[in-house]
Amino acid sequence: MSQTVTVSSTSPRPTFPPLLSAESLYDKCMTLASNLWWSWNPDVISLFRDLDPIRWRQLDHNPIALLKEFTPERLEMRAAELVLYSRINHAYRRLKEYLGDVPHWARTNAGVLGSKPVAYFSLEFGVHESVPIYSGGLGVLSGDHIKSASGLGVPLVAVGLFYHQGYFKQHLDINGWQQEEYLDIKAENLPLEPARGPDGKPVTIEICTRTGCLFVKVRLMRVGRVNLLLMDSDVDGNRPEDRDLTSRLYGGDNRTRIRQELVAGVGGVRALRALGIRPGVYHLNEGHSAFATLEAIRERMKDNGLSFDEALRDVAEHTVFTTHTPVPAGHDRFDAHLIEEHLGPLRDELGISPQQLMGLGRVEPQNEHETFCMTVLGLKLSRRANAVSNLHGRVTRRMWAHLWPWRVEDEIPIGHITNGVHIPSWLAYQMRQLYDRYFPADWDRRMGEPEVWQEIHHVDPGELWETHHALKNQLLAFVRRRVSRQCRRRGESDEAVEAARNMLDPNILTIGFARRFATYKRADLIMYQLDRLAAMINDPERPIQLIFAGKAHPADEPGKRLIQKIANLHRDPRFAGRVAFIEDYDINVCRHMVQGVDVWLNNPRRPLEASGTSGQKAVLNGALNLSILDGWWAEAYDGSNGFAIGEGASHARDDVTDARDAEALYETLQKQVIPLYYDRDIDGLPRQWIRRMMNSISTLAWRFSADRMVADYVRHAYLPAAGGISCDMNIR
Repeated sequence: MSQTVTVSSTSPRPTFPPLLSAESLYDKCMTLASNLWWSWNPDVISLFRDLDPIRWRQLDHNPIALLKEFTPERLEMRAAELVLYSRINHAYRRLKEYLGDVPHWARTNAGVLGSKPVAYFSLEFGVHESVPIYSGGLGVLSGDHIKSASGLGVPLVAVGLFYHQGYFKQHLDINGWQQEEYLDIKAENLPLEPARGPDGKPVTIEICTRTGCLFVKVRLMRVGRVNLLLMDSDVDGNRPEDRDLTSRLYGGDNRTRIRQELVAGVGGVRALRALGIRPGVYHLNEGHSAFATLEAIRERMKDNGLSFDEALRDVAEHTVFTTHTPVPAGHDRFDAHLIEEHLGPLRDELGISPQQLMGLGRVEPQNEHETFCMTVLGLKLSRRANAVSNLHGRVTRRMWAHLWPWRVEDEIPIGHITNGVHIPSWLAYQMRQLYDRYFPADWDRRMGEPEVWQEIHHVDPGELWETHHALKNQLLAFVRRRVSRQCRRRGESDEAVEAARNMLDPNILTIGFARRFATYKRADLIMYQLDRLAAMINDPERPIQLIFAGKAHPADEPGKRLIQKIANLHRDPRFAGRVAFIEDYDINVCRHMVQGVDVWLNNPRRPLEASGTSGQKAVLNGALNLSILDGWWAEAYDGSNGFAIGEGASHARDDVTDARDAEALYETLQKQVIPLYYDRDIDGLPRQWIRRMMNSISTLAWRFSADRMVADYVRHAYLPAAGGISCDMNIR
């Protein structure tokens, strides 16, 4: 209800605050930089970038590192020069309002979670490229999950590990072979602070194994309204091997892996307790953190005098488990010796035998030849388990059906919640401006509502195409810059560097492929018939060009050979200037690619793609998906919002599947994608292509948003696990 405010003529005249002091200005900027809320707010990003655009790029868009190069006085001079005072004040005020007690979706939809928050465990979090504690899709999904939880106001605390060297930096040598480099992260340049307990003292956790105890300090990173707790074993008093335990993501052998997972799971639960946080829900994002359930059982036994079986039932009722991979190698397994060495002291407190503990991680509890599987532990110790797409749900139920031999496959208790992406993080600023002009005024608070996105059909087609073309030019400039720098670093000739500076053409259909280079993702499928690909690339009237990016795991030799095969294409004159490989794939490279390509290519060997989210990011920016009907695309494609490769079938033999899918890819490109892109009207617009862009945005953007995903978790998993009542109101 509106109110009328009357100002008396005798009321005191309003006063305005004096200009900020240099120290106050610096403190406000540092406050903004210390909460990763800035990373999905383009106005704040541009504020930092404007301070020093060159250093901003050189410092990987890290505002804390940038601000540390300024004195308060120099920052004040720069702010005065650029007239930044009002922008800084406005951003600071918006952050405080965001963190304040304002109405949000969770207030009326999250029920009991207000007093029983969700503890969300993941071994990696990809929030922004300046915080390199992620490797790829799983980490970026976790980052998007907590960002949307923040936006919706869901009471959630996240738990992970702080990696001092993160994931590796990727460089290709002169032969195109991947080289890995690990660099120490400067923790002082990250938005980290010690996590403090109720007594105000920094929290340190102790975890004992059969071979000694290790200590873990807890770091705090603020991601909007969500606190991210990061376990760090680089602590005085630890042995050198334990200090290095959290140095690298997915590095080391099985012993390193189990110790990392012990720190994340057992250490994470102990950290929550030390901080006075009593979760109502434990959400395990993959099996890496499944040891958390065992520590939660121990707590209940100690606090409430429960038996092991009683405590197990209680913890399972409050645990949500999400599995992300149908690939066997993606499920961690440990032998009995490693389990006893690391879980022995905890097992003693649980009062169970070594055989009972091993049985919790085995499909066949009595089979002494079976190793301990973290996914099996997660499935057994949770009452709500889910896959991450409809098709992945069916595959996962089939994969783990032997855990419930008395049930038919359709009754296996594993559902699905399809992944989504955090729209503000992946939507290009230019597209956001376009949406602002045509969408409802509050569209950015209603991103999960289908009605909002139907307004894309009212956008002027020429304006949409022009916006897309501007983003495409930005991408190509980025690629030229990166590839020419790669050439210089490898010591290539001046001619090669100059060619890189002039590669790719903005008027040519541009296809992007970027992801982890696992062999089942078939990065080279489009190269199945090189002569046929060369003919398409060099077509005088309707050519195509390709941009690739991605890393292979350091131990994945076949994946590295795929990278080498693609990276060396430029040596063939038929592909020179039309195929680019960008080194060191990260969030920044991904952002440029999904915002600028015409077509996003995805061709995994069905049904091995659990979900996939990069194509969802491309949707937001007007790119069209060209994909195998696997993962999310199997439930997204409707015939008018992108392109499908094949008909969603796989042969029993992989070689037959690959040959058939390659032929389907070429056929779809030559008969659908390329003709539609180059079919222009008198104004030079590809009208039917633009219509398909609009169909893609209107049917997919809201369905595959992280807001929708998190809301689904709240309704179908978190609320029931916490003992609340599910609510099916719209996201607002």
